[in-house]
Amino acid sequence: MNDLITPKIARVIDYETTGTQDDENAEVIEFGRIDVDLDTLDIRNPWTSLAKPSHPIPPVTMAVHHITDDDVRDAPARGDLWAPFFDGCGQEDILAAHNAKFEQHFHHGNGRQWICTYKSALVVWPDAPSHGNQALRYWLDVDRAHQDFDKERADPPHRALPDAYVTAHILVELLKVKTASELVEISKYPALLNTLRFGKHRGMKYADAPADYLQWIRDKSDMDEDTKFSAKYWLKQRVSA
Repeated sequence: MNDLITPKIARVIDYETTGTQDDENAEVIEFGRIDVDLDTLDIRNPWTSLAKPSHPIPPVTMAVHHITDDDVRDAPARGDLWAPFFDGCGQEDILAAHNAKFEQHFHHGNGRQWICTYKSALVVWPDAPSHGNQALRYWLDVDRAHQDFDKERADPPHRALPDAYVTAHILVELLKVKTASELVEISKYPALLNTLRFGKHRGMKYADAPADYLQWIRDKSDMDEDTKFSAKYWLKQRVSA
């Protein structure tokens, strides 16, 4: 963190889009954001808007968030929404998202620091049955644990503001265990996985997997960066133990 300017809020954001970061010409078609006060952990200041894309929404994407071409026909242009989306979020403040790599693909945040609640949850709660947004919601029981939790604001899933709202409550739980600075630091690295999700050792903890198998993942495989990073991390833990 900047030693001179302390962040006041973490702005939790979520986008619904016409595709993934791997899809050509994917665009944001819905913005959602809500703030977590880093001093009080209050959740406030929700804002959302649809945005008009330049191309039709693919049916496979509509099936996820159920936003149709008719819904966005008269929506503002995406370029007109960035200013209100970031309004009230200072340069020193933090952006947060669940699997923030996705949101970062569509907007880098103008140099702000990021918290990825997915990466953070993997470190803070390695034994959670799943680290998806909705799974953590119910595993942490935030619906009942947070007196201010409003189920109507959390529905439907796969819409920008409801997903941001749920992520904000997960972030509050993370901030009870780690400081914002620590969560930012965790979020700078690839995701630290705990369980192998593929191959003959599928379901086995990285900590228990054969060393030569982890070495192969680290040195010779074409696995994604999270998998290779995790293999390297857990091998290093054995050396330092």
